[in-house]
Amino acid sequence: MNADLEKLIRLQQLETTADDARRQIADHPDRGQALDSRLQHARDLVADVKTRLAAAQEKRRADEKEVSTVQTRLAKYKDQLLEVKTNREYTAMLHEIEAAQNDIKTREDRILEIMMESDELNAELKKREAELKASEKEIAAERAALEKEVAQLEIEMSTTAAARAALVAQIDRAALAIFETTAKGRKGVAVAEAHNGLCTICHVRLRPQIFNEVRKNESIIQCDSCRRILYFAGENAPVAQTTQPAVPAED
Repeated sequence: MNADLEKLIRLQQLETTADDARRQIADHPDRGQALDSRLQHARDLVADVKTRLAAAQEKRRADEKEVSTVQTRLAKYKDQLLEVKTNREYTAMLHEIEAAQNDIKTREDRILEIMMESDELNAELKKREAELKASEKEIAAERAALEKEVAQLEIEMSTTAAARAALVAQIDRAALAIFETTAKGRKGVAVAEAHNGLCTICHVRLRPQIFNEVRKNESIIQCDSCRRILYFAGENAPVAQTTQPAVPAED
């Protein structure tokens, strides 16, 4: 294989590795935000249950206070019942007593319902707090792994940059100029494998004589359509996936 062509293939691999690392690092804030959102969601669930529980307890206290007030009034009505002098007053007092008793019963029933609701809310709160604790532990581990991944990617980028600089110094200036010009116009992908008579990136069929020359890997040959530098890995070789990222078919 032509020495410069071989180096350009390697250069494309380095460029792709660096580009992948840059994209992953650029995604870091969004991934971190997603972790924050998950944690906040778990916290919001706990807060919601606490709010509903506090409201239930407040209603219960209000009803218990009112029951106490009505009970005091009921006791007063019963004392007054002994002092009435007419049937009309007696009947009116009985109505007041009945109304107070019904009010107490209604509120006590409601208090019982609230107590049952509070029991359910306490169980839900316990569950949500356990889920929050598990989420905090899980998300902390994921955040640590994310930070470690970014640190490794930064090391990889530094290593790749050094390898690229060393490789670039070995490549013929004219060949390098073709690579850099093509990469600039083709989203960083300047090298493509030719396979079964096609450029594997733009998918345009190569002229037979061009494909035959590419198969030799003896010179720098560009695709007539996308202008990428072509190389041949063999008819039975799998199409290379490491020399270029997935790129949509081009016109």
